[in-house]
Formats: sequence, structure tokens, C-alpha cells
Amino acid sequence: MGTFRKFEDIKAWQKARRLASKIYSFTGSLRFAQDFGLRNQIQRASVSVMANIAEGYGGHSDKEFANFLSMAHASVSEVQSHLYVALDLSYISAEAFEELYDLLEEIGRMTFVLAAHLRKGTKSG
Repeated sequence: MGTFRKFEDIKAWQKARRLASKIYSFTGSLRFAQDFGLRNQIQRASVSVMANIAEGYGGHSDKEFANFLSMAHASVSEVQSHLYVALDLSYISAEAFEELYDLLEEIGRMTFVLAAHLRKGTKSG
């Protein structure tokens, strides 16, 4: 793993950015957009994934970065849970659900592995 020069170099952040964009796109559909509560929650949680990765990178220690990655990982689970509601209410298709869920799974694995690596003592990736 190479050293990060900026948070934008972190693959998990790059994928989280793509996730947030996709979430905003899907929540723009008429039925989803009218559900202000769910739309707001899923958008905020998706942005939280990328924001926590960036904020953790900007911290002062590997331990602090790992803690923010854990928060990002928790936000991944939150978005996944919201996706089930969106699917059950037919706000998104099964295909869209799978696409987003798979991306979230990947981000979740990446944040978990990076946090474990950082807890071993190096700020690299």
C-alpha cells in the first residue's frame, strides 16, 4: 500500500463520492423526492461516508483516522438500511438497489480493512 498525499487519493473516498452522486440521482425521482424524510436521511448518510473518510485523513493520528473510518463504515450500514425502505416502497428498482448495495459493500470492506491497517500503526493505503 502506498502513502496517501491527500484524501482524494483514497480509493474508498473516491467510491464514496460516486455513491453520494448516485444516491442524489436516485433520490431525485418524483416519488422518492416527495418523501422528504427518507430522502434527507439517505442523502445525509451517503455524504457522511465520504466526509468521515476525509475528516479522518485530516486528523492527527492513525488512531483518529481509524475511528473516523469506523464512523464511515457505520454510515455505510445506515445507507444500506435506508435502501431497503426505498426498495420496499418502490422508490428504486431491484437493479438500482443491487447496484448501490454492491457499491456500499465494497466501500464497507475498504474502510474496514484500512481502519484495521491503521490500527496496526501506519497511515498508508
